[in-house]
Amino acid sequence: MKAVVMDSYGGPEVLRVAELPEPQAGAGQVRVRIRAAGLNPIDAKIRRGEFDAVYAIAFPQRLGNEFAGVVDQVGDGVDGFAAGDEVIGFVDMAAYAEQVVVPVENLTAKPAELSWETAAVVSAVGQAAFNALETLGVKAGETLLVHGASGGVGSLAVQFAHARGVRVIGTAGADHHDYLRSLGAVPVTYGEGLGRRVREAAPQGVDASLDLTGSEEAIGVSAAVTGDRSRIVTLASPPLAQRYGITMMYGTRSAATVARVARAVARGEAVLPVARRFALTEPAEAHRQMEAGGHRGKLVLTVG
Repeated sequence: MKAVVMDSYGGPEVLRVAELPEPQAGAGQVRVRIRAAGLNPIDAKIRRGEFDAVYAIAFPQRLGNEFAGVVDQVGDGVDGFAAGDEVIGFVDMAAYAEQVVVPVENLTAKPAELSWETAAVVSAVGQAAFNALETLGVKAGETLLVHGASGGVGSLAVQFAHARGVRVIGTAGADHHDYLRSLGAVPVTYGEGLGRRVREAAPQGVDASLDLTGSEEAIGVSAAVTGDRSRIVTLASPPLAQRYGITMMYGTRSAATVARVARAVARGEAVLPVARRFALTEPAEAHRQMEAGGHRGKLVLTVG
């Protein structure tokens, strides 16, 4: 099978497509022929070597943690899935490939209403957004500040919070403001004067803050406008979380949460745009575009 690998840490140019042995499903495992795989910022951080102390990296190292595809092999002891089933799944550093083998508990059924590309990108951002709101405990009548609101996680966090009756203020570039309004957020431009603009948008104060940028400006503003630092979460900067005494949230993944998010998107209760598609053979360009930022929604690798 073809899979994207890297032979060293570095820029996007270290990514290449290799021919690897076809994996086989063992007991309790399912093999999936991947149709699309999502790209996430953590993929670039792993590629750059920033998670060397967190993950056991062995070159040639693979990448990718979310995918959608078709089951084509089922191991012993697996119930609930059969060859031909369309699924959404998650894995550690293996989804940029034509095939992947995962434990059965990493899979959920793909709603028929979702395209392969959309199905491939709901796992990471959907779980992150849902779990962040659970951690923050936001409820109807409160005000939530979301930094980086127009990205994949931000888009879903805005929509899930809005559906709970939460007033959402979202920071983003000016060209994304109409998009944020369409999701139910009050948009605010990031950059110099951010604190003043947030206070103008929330004269009664901010109850909780979610940072998806890792920016000291964003986290500093959150600390200044949110009364309780236990209700500030960042997904992007452990050092700043420690410095400001806020919560650094790490991924807790479950197929049940993926299924919940996928059903919401399939029913039209939430929208998750796919900003751009790349072929499996274009991983370097996909990473360049991902690191350039400014996308409305997610980037995806298409397979086959």
